[in-house]
Amino acid sequence: MKHGANYLGNRRCSFTLWAPLAEKVELHLISPEERLMAMEKKEHGYFSVETDNISPGTQYFYRLNGEKDRPDPASHFQPEGLHKASQVIDHTTYQWKDNTWQGIELKDMIIYELHVGTFTPEGTFQALISRLDDLVDLGINAIEIMPISQFPGNRNWGYDGVHPYSVQNSYGTPDDLRQLVDECHARGIAVILDMVYNHLGPEGNYVTEMGPYFIDKYHTPWGAALNFDEYYCDPVRDFFAESAVFFLDNYHIDGLRLDAIHAVFDMGAVHFWQYVTEKIEQLSLLKGKRFFTIAESDLNDTKVIKPREIGGWGFDSQWMDDFHHSLHALLTKEKTGYYSDFGRLEHLAKAIQKGYVYNGDYSEYRKRKYGNDSSSHSGEDFVVCIQNHDQVGNRMLGDRITSLLSVEALKLAAATMLLSPYIPMLFMGEEYAEDAPFTYFVSHTDSWLVEAVRNGRKAEFSAFAWLGEAPDPQAEETFQSSKLQWHKRTEGKQQLIYRWYKQLIALRKERTALHHPDKNNVQVSIAAQHILVLQRWHESDDLLCLLNFADTPTEFRLEGNDSIWQQILDSTDTKFGGTGSDLPYVLQSNTRLQLSPYSVTVYERRSSES
Repeated sequence: MKHGANYLGNRRCSFTLWAPLAEKVELHLISPEERLMAMEKKEHGYFSVETDNISPGTQYFYRLNGEKDRPDPASHFQPEGLHKASQVIDHTTYQWKDNTWQGIELKDMIIYELHVGTFTPEGTFQALISRLDDLVDLGINAIEIMPISQFPGNRNWGYDGVHPYSVQNSYGTPDDLRQLVDECHARGIAVILDMVYNHLGPEGNYVTEMGPYFIDKYHTPWGAALNFDEYYCDPVRDFFAESAVFFLDNYHIDGLRLDAIHAVFDMGAVHFWQYVTEKIEQLSLLKGKRFFTIAESDLNDTKVIKPREIGGWGFDSQWMDDFHHSLHALLTKEKTGYYSDFGRLEHLAKAIQKGYVYNGDYSEYRKRKYGNDSSSHSGEDFVVCIQNHDQVGNRMLGDRITSLLSVEALKLAAATMLLSPYIPMLFMGEEYAEDAPFTYFVSHTDSWLVEAVRNGRKAEFSAFAWLGEAPDPQAEETFQSSKLQWHKRTEGKQQLIYRWYKQLIALRKERTALHHPDKNNVQVSIAAQHILVLQRWHESDDLLCLLNFADTPTEFRLEGNDSIWQQILDSTDTKFGGTGSDLPYVLQSNTRLQLSPYSVTVYERRSSES
């Protein structure tokens, strides 16, 4: 059964609601003219009706037991907000222009995570289009959009959505989203959409009146878990899995990032995530186009990215927190919360070479052994970053890594990510060292809920020794202060950082040694305690990267054979704001070098005849 209102053309529409707790359900049409129609009760708790005289734009509620009018949980659009009427949408009228679009391979992606509401002053899909050429200029070929399902009010990260088939009304209409995707594809940019299937937001969550969407058997950070393995679970599984297919199909989305998959509990024979990835694979076969799935996982468990055929969940890739934590703790020296498990150069070297740092080792933070071995997995199985919405926004003040590191250390962090064998992901504004915070913001209408959010945020910060007072998440000012300041990318240090990112991205795209994801062609070693020596090669392309994580000049001897290396990139170059390179343009092994503090130098191998 297709959930929600499905427009059939010729002014006919079918409406389907799963509500096994209801004795009677009526379709309450409220515009353009009011009508009340009985819905037929089907097996397994579904109610449905098919009727004529319905045009796109018709607004409706479901009336439960002759008493309560409720919006459609599978609403495709809420034009007046979360609590108001749902709207019938015709998904067939938009004239797509991306017929020749073939997509971007995961291994080739340079991902850019963004939040629609704070990416531009207007905070809309249409305004976002105006910035796509800037992303192309930078070298971005994939954007990851934070959740856009309808949430309360006009300000939210998106993880409080309760309509997983809808488009946030303050961002624009369904066709506005389609135009955004179309314009991305026209510029060679893939679109990844962040989806939330581990909980529903607390405000406007009316599904508890309709059916057992939740169970008390398991508990999540947001309360009772969604029902994916108990009585009546099949319609719940379908409700969410079909929304994934819905967005990929109707909006030409290229891939999905699935939020906190570890917070989904399912003891059934076919895990919910296996069910979702199988549905998406079926769509891929039907459309002749590969759709990608990227998991956010706190498990350090390779079952997430293993094929379903051997018992895995079938995700194409996953975020790797260990890389971020290793690099962040090493450069910032922070040792509170989960950073207490990190901070040594050996952690970062292991992350680059093998993947998970904790692959069965004892975690002091977790007080248990944690993770399994990921060393056999390709680089494209992991997405890495130096900051993302969580790692910035879940800090007390929403302070970016920009405010924590020097310009040279920022350049070192960026290079570590973009020279790694993994899929790099930038967080919006990172490319020019944006210094505006990205704080947590909401616009709930329930005063009790607002206070609960405030107190909850304070509790989350208890594991970290951060000073200051958290901004009020409900305040308009908190939201406004998080908007990007685009003009800064052409000024001072921001301009130099932007130039550095652009050069790194171009290098990664040009050199097969860098964008080829085979970790067998990666060698990592530590020299002189603070220097990471990273060698990457593929066929005839061989690169040597020297990264100094010391805050002082550091001497070391380049060991090895009689290879000749020629410099192709140096972070101390004056065009990137440095004082000028002291390293030789051409060097040979067994040469003693002095590396500048927090510096990165990349060499390419030259044959002895050249």
